[in-house]
Amino acid sequence: MKLLSGSPLADKLQIPVVSLEWTECLDKRPTDRTSDDLDAIFSKLKDVKAFEKFHPLLIQQLCYYSYFESLEKGVTLFRTGDLGANWFAILSGSVDVCVPAENGKGHTLICTLEAGAAFGESILYDAPRNATVITSSAVMLLRVEQKDFKILWERNKQYMHGVITSLSKLTNTLDPKRRASEFDPSLLPQVASSKFMKDDPTRNPALPIIPAPSVRIQHAAYVLRSCILSKAQQMIRDRKYHLKMHRSCLVGSEMVDWLIHQSPLVHSRSQAVGMWQALLEEAAITHVSQEHYFKDKYLFYRFSGDESGTLTRPSTAEESDCEEQLNDVILTLSQVGPDAMLRMILRKPPHERTIDDLEIIYDELLHIKALSHLSSLVKRELASVLIFEAHPFKGEVLFSQGDEGKSWYIILKGSVQCIIYGKGVVGTLHEGDDFGKLSLVNNSPRTATIILNEDNTHFLRVDKDDFNRILRDVEANTIRLKEFGKDVLILDKVPINVKTADGTYQVCYKYSIMSGTAEKILEYLLETYICVNCEEGDTNLDDFVSTYVIFMPTNQMCATLLAIYKAKPQQRAGENMDLTLREKVKVIRFILEWHDASKETFFEDPKINVFLTELHHLIRIDVKIYPQLKEEIKLIESIMENDSDPKETRKSKLPWKQRNSIDKPKMIRPSDEVIFKVYCADHTYTTMKMRIDTPASKIIRLAADKLGLRADQPNDLKLCEVRSTGERILYKESDLSISYGLSLNGRLFLAPADHLDALVPLPEQEGPQRGTWQKLEMFGSKELAYAITMQDYELFMAINQHELLYQVFGRYKFGKLTANLDIFMRRFNEIQYWIVTEICLTPSPGKRVQLLRKFIKLASYCKEYRNLNSFFAIVMGLSNIAVSRLSLTWERLPSKIKRMFSEFETLMDPSRNHRVYRSTLTKLTPPTILFMPLLLKDLTFTHEGNKTYLIEALVNFEKMRMLSHTMRTLKICRSQAL
Repeated sequence: MKLLSGSPLADKLQIPVVSLEWTECLDKRPTDRTSDDLDAIFSKLKDVKAFEKFHPLLIQQLCYYSYFESLEKGVTLFRTGDLGANWFAILSGSVDVCVPAENGKGHTLICTLEAGAAFGESILYDAPRNATVITSSAVMLLRVEQKDFKILWERNKQYMHGVITSLSKLTNTLDPKRRASEFDPSLLPQVASSKFMKDDPTRNPALPIIPAPSVRIQHAAYVLRSCILSKAQQMIRDRKYHLKMHRSCLVGSEMVDWLIHQSPLVHSRSQAVGMWQALLEEAAITHVSQEHYFKDKYLFYRFSGDESGTLTRPSTAEESDCEEQLNDVILTLSQVGPDAMLRMILRKPPHERTIDDLEIIYDELLHIKALSHLSSLVKRELASVLIFEAHPFKGEVLFSQGDEGKSWYIILKGSVQCIIYGKGVVGTLHEGDDFGKLSLVNNSPRTATIILNEDNTHFLRVDKDDFNRILRDVEANTIRLKEFGKDVLILDKVPINVKTADGTYQVCYKYSIMSGTAEKILEYLLETYICVNCEEGDTNLDDFVSTYVIFMPTNQMCATLLAIYKAKPQQRAGENMDLTLREKVKVIRFILEWHDASKETFFEDPKINVFLTELHHLIRIDVKIYPQLKEEIKLIESIMENDSDPKETRKSKLPWKQRNSIDKPKMIRPSDEVIFKVYCADHTYTTMKMRIDTPASKIIRLAADKLGLRADQPNDLKLCEVRSTGERILYKESDLSISYGLSLNGRLFLAPADHLDALVPLPEQEGPQRGTWQKLEMFGSKELAYAITMQDYELFMAINQHELLYQVFGRYKFGKLTANLDIFMRRFNEIQYWIVTEICLTPSPGKRVQLLRKFIKLASYCKEYRNLNSFFAIVMGLSNIAVSRLSLTWERLPSKIKRMFSEFETLMDPSRNHRVYRSTLTKLTPPTILFMPLLLKDLTFTHEGNKTYLIEALVNFEKMRMLSHTMRTLKICRSQAL
């Protein structure tokens, strides 16, 4: 449907005429609407002023179920006594609500409903209409059919409260006989009374969650209050508002301004709000009437203890002490502020949470162990219904064995004990664990009693109705594609951010891969992502090429691509030559994306060379039939010539490539040769030069010949690494890259199996006897940091992203090398223990202090150069017990250097899944040398917490997406040249 320009209806809606083409999307059946249709509808409805009070999630559902209606003045929508078939929401215009007159002639006008009103809920239970509704002007409506509205209602009860207009309430005052309810208020979800909400700390973020503040927060409030009285005394004063006097209070916006100006650590107003909220939730400050959580607005707050209005001022000495402690207090609050903001959001009623609130909750759910197996869609659904619950005292019973199951719990902070009758305590659950699910799924009583094991324990709670609804909705939003009666691909609907023409982002929904067979996933990507315009936020193609080595060997990939390319059109199915050409082009373009993602390692597998040769031969034949393939064959030929830039004008669909700006890394390849030594038990050795991909079995055979050991024990020789500690690590005969896999100061030994206990480290493995502090004095810290960063950068750029997957999943499963990753990881240990060795071997205390100061400055310059890997290595070396116990040396450091090192240790804080480090990393611009051990830890967590294959051997692509998301950090860090 299109509206003519200049029509009063278009003017009243205040939407450009060209934008009304979105109404055509609403004319389609819901099942026929594409993701683009839903995007267009949502982008318009969210900006309609009439829908300002509609929750965003409700608007998203209306995009799928509603139809558009444009009616003239005087049209009757329905009459009193009719059986309803539709529910309506007014976009613009107005309608009159009437009832028959008492004398039976004409109608009596009850009221007029205008834009934003919604009515017609009698269709929920097939009750007759209680009034007549007639359009009083030209009107634009959204109409939802009865079957669809029942689904809409079940999913969005909590968001429809306050939006609907009950016609029964409008007619009750006229005639008691006509009180057959148009809408039954009992159908609404039970909303707590204002008194209950006000008195419940878990549902009212304006109340403290514990009876008294902790020592740390109480001290922080004291320091802040003292500094405000010292520096800005006018901020705390009596204020009058609405004829009521509030004693000794401050204004929220002024508190935010003051905190921002005190330290560069506070870099935004939202961060300052979180820091003040951390004080409010522990009762260190309060809103004067306990009606608001902390807001950056003209609202009054006061410090605890100032309620009487008599200000107790600190002494001059106390003010001086507090000013010295202010930076430490701000640092402490900056660490607890994000958690306080999260708790504040969780304590809001679900229907009051904004889209930004839901995104913050979703980001937190990604790091909760109990939810790691759930899909992204389920986590987003949970974000809208989760309820925060806090219990201040240890020993409280959360629920007892035999109770009715009403909720599912996730431990956010603290721990609980599980007690079973007759057995006592059977286990303890900690942060990230969940419980209470069994009784909800089976609809059975609780099977254990849960008692709090710690004070101030926090939970995330999902009530039974929401728990059941979300599980059902996930299945309803899932599409299963079958071939020969078996599932081959499972897709689910997920929200993604799409960039609009004006540069802003909006949320839309699109079907994304959940699981499937490897071949079907590849076919789906070829069909939907190659040669089409993809949304910027869609990463399915990048996820596939980044992780295919896990579930699809190279020979299987090549065979599948060849089969698709060779496929012949079936005339009976209506296929034509244009379709055949498109399929061939898609295969070629996918190979280009594959090559770009693999870069220098693309040709390491010889099967790819054979595949490209055969494909090139087929394309040359097809060019005679399809002249359009001439450009494509040039691209394939440029790849076969190993050209780093096949076509300058071609724009890749993978956003992580800056090929012209990145130097070619000096990668270690399987064909490279390496020189190493193999020792005997008597410390004699032989020097060998072999390819890196030489298996341990061949090294044993050749080394035995050179060392003369084969004649004694031909079949019982073992190759092992002897570390400086005397630990022995045996190698399997199939192991590769032996020399690069050695640990720091490790050596290779060859000996019979029964003589392994006689192997001892070489004298040189004990480490140096003298330090090089005298040589280090010749170089400045900045110069050393630059040299270290340049070498680290070269090693960092040489890492193939697939090496991370080989390392996490087990390199023995793939028979692949991880030499580049091994060298980079060993580099971390080298720097760490170099720091420890140099400090411990420096004999003079004075020189040791100078060296310690130099290393702290070295860490500072590494951080400045964005070399976080060496930064962490240096700081961990300085934190080593052999160094940290040198108390006299540390005491002689200047206070400025001590504070600098203290800030470095804060950056290494592992709490909240290394939140401080992750926040810092996101603020750095590429190139950045990241902290590799933490990246491997994230990949391992994802791998161990999720199955690679689901039922019927379907690939768990959700897991691949999470792995790719983690590895994308590596790509971004390497996206620019140093």
